[in-house]
Amino acid sequence: MFQKLVSHNDDIKRLVDKGYAVGFDSGYLVIRDIPYVDQELKLRIGAFVSKLVFVDQNKVTQDDHQIFFAGSVPYNLNGKPIPNLGGGTTHLALSYNSKDVIVERSFSNKPRVNGVLTGFKDFFEKIESYVTVISGPAMEKYDITPYTYRTVEQVHEDSVFKFQDTLTSRAEIADLTVNFKDDVIAVIGLGGTGAYVFDFIVKTPVKEIRAFDLDPYYVHNAFRSPGRLQEDELSKLKVEVLGSRYENFRYGLKTEPKFIDATCQDELNGVTFAFVCVDKGTSRAGIIDLLTSMKIPFIDVGMGLKRKDGKLKGMIRTSYFSTDEDQIMEGKSRIPLTDNPDNVYKTNIQIGELNALNACLAVIRYKQLRGFYTETVDSYELLFNISDMTMAGSDSTDNRNDED
Repeated sequence: MFQKLVSHNDDIKRLVDKGYAVGFDSGYLVIRDIPYVDQELKLRIGAFVSKLVFVDQNKVTQDDHQIFFAGSVPYNLNGKPIPNLGGGTTHLALSYNSKDVIVERSFSNKPRVNGVLTGFKDFFEKIESYVTVISGPAMEKYDITPYTYRTVEQVHEDSVFKFQDTLTSRAEIADLTVNFKDDVIAVIGLGGTGAYVFDFIVKTPVKEIRAFDLDPYYVHNAFRSPGRLQEDELSKLKVEVLGSRYENFRYGLKTEPKFIDATCQDELNGVTFAFVCVDKGTSRAGIIDLLTSMKIPFIDVGMGLKRKDGKLKGMIRTSYFSTDEDQIMEGKSRIPLTDNPDNVYKTNIQIGELNALNACLAVIRYKQLRGFYTETVDSYELLFNISDMTMAGSDSTDNRNDED
């Protein structure tokens, strides 16, 4: 990454050429060896950290005029804190490669041009400005500069993505996304809800994703799955269509034309969490037995829609199964594990936005379990009623006969 960004961004190259200790980590520009003085006018060394906004795979720009600082409060030689820095104390999680950079605060100091506050033209102008303000007293007192010409090329960043994950750095949630790094996820079924689950999990930094489906991709699938439709995709297998759409996005993606049943232990070896997105009770029953025998926690989704008074009504369901045997038995009692013979005469109604919502609830629940989202209620089942837009938890006594 170091050489790529330096060679494609003139402002960063100028920082390197001037002697700054430039490095990169987790979507941030890191400038080490920044001198400053503390309250006792002792020399201290800190670091600047600034968000990188990737325009494409090689070009970057600034997020804003603010900057993070790894260090204590910087002082002037008069023994007073340097004024007009704004910001305040904060925390920012970088990777293990930058364990020496402990961000403690942020600064906000816009430059003035003819008395008018403006932004910074580029990274070079931004770093130069903050060095003048923060390092000036140390440079004067100790005859020191930040121009150490030190190369801080940390890195192979062990990312599963083929593009830089700037969403994580912009949101400052790298310490939370690390919770997914060892997960191997199985998505069983790539119909309407499964396709959306697949889309969301592809964009989550899990170690590996295995997707299974044996059905072809037809026109009706395009109306309840994310993304584009190209005519040459029709009649291809769903795993082929969705696999080709996302193969340029990340590594660790395996799509297999396979009907998962009790004989598929090899396919699921190493899986740490699964999403079951099938619409047949007998298929679901076999998959659940396999997952529970392998001690793989999972989420099963379902949707039951019908027409009443000319309009659609019904529920969508998200059921979490842990590895606890009692909870598994309780969960199995709540969901359809057989095929209703009357279903052959019924229309299987699925709507794109409800598939997406079902997938959203499933993925949010998974991320709660991994400590990404707050979890105040240990819920094993969520039911969303379309008619009154209400959500009921696992203790609900409402009718749960979805898909029947």
